[in-house]
Amino acid sequence: MSSRTIRGAVLERTGEPGPYSRTRPITVCSLELDPPGPGEVLVRIEAAGICHSDLSVVNGSRVRPVPMLLGHEAAGRIEALGPDVPGLEEGQRVVMAFLPRCGTCDACRTDGKMPCTPGSAANNAGTLLGGARRLRRNGEEVHHHLGVSAFATHAVVNYRSVVPVDDDVPPAVAALLGCAVLTGGGAVLNAARPGPQDDVAVVGLGGVGMAALLTARSLGVRSVAGIDAVDAKLKRALELGADTVYTPREALEAGIRPALVVEAAGHPRAFETAVQITAPGGTTVTVGLPAPEAQAEITPLTLTAEARTIIGSYLGSAVPSRDIPVYADLWRQGKLPVQELVSAEIDLEDINGAMDTLADGQAIRQVILFD
Repeated sequence: MSSRTIRGAVLERTGEPGPYSRTRPITVCSLELDPPGPGEVLVRIEAAGICHSDLSVVNGSRVRPVPMLLGHEAAGRIEALGPDVPGLEEGQRVVMAFLPRCGTCDACRTDGKMPCTPGSAANNAGTLLGGARRLRRNGEEVHHHLGVSAFATHAVVNYRSVVPVDDDVPPAVAALLGCAVLTGGGAVLNAARPGPQDDVAVVGLGGVGMAALLTARSLGVRSVAGIDAVDAKLKRALELGADTVYTPREALEAGIRPALVVEAAGHPRAFETAVQITAPGGTTVTVGLPAPEAQAEITPLTLTAEARTIIGSYLGSAVPSRDIPVYADLWRQGKLPVQELVSAEIDLEDINGAMDTLADGQAIRQVILFD
């Protein structure tokens, strides 16, 4: 099998000031994609969501090597298999998982609590799980984003970076299962683990936070509150099943005390709000990814005197091969309307402007649709 020419969105520079529609740090261009090697698959991308983790690389909060083909939340069809790929077939629709799990390291033996050690190292280096780079432009290697690089017509990924789903799951829904739902839903399903008697609040109502809200609702908890500073997101949260909504100030002034609080904003003030409103004996789950230098203040005495728990949950403490089928089935039953998280469908060429929309806090999930 020979290399093929694809079209993708390459980040040229990190830390560029916005608006990105003017500075244009991302170039949509042609690249060469090598065929899949051992343990790898070629996927034709059908849909890709734009996530804050993409923006964090663009704005420099997450240091990654450039040039890098962005995109990590996606779904597509397998077009070809490399050697030694078990359990997958050409033609299958697959969901991309942005943290591959080797299945054998000590971290993988924590049942999702810890991210895979080799997978994390490969993501940081901009390679696939096996250490390879399959992308080139004008003879220069281009780095992979989180083992996926889905803002493109095609991707070569390690087979551990994909999970098959049935054809009845539409591409946009399947894409969101791989990050927004896996992360936000997992914060509820795997970390918080609410019962029907529990009140749940979600701080930060982007794609991940809204997915947490939908998942809590699907589990039949007693009540769900949405908290965000953007009025449009509060309105949308009510439409998606929140019982009540608040700005952060309103939540503190109202004195709400849910037993379980999920922080999904990735901002230290949001984390502080989440901790402050958690009930005595309750649990705060944080899945947001703030800038590395961000600092938050909490009162340690409160943790002891009120028997509080704070849980850090990376990727929703998920095992993708286990959890994605669960969310797909909840969607199939009508309990998890993932399609309602899509706030806009865009073209690949709109990627710089889409980063502006995300940075301005106006998007839940923008999704690139490919032919």
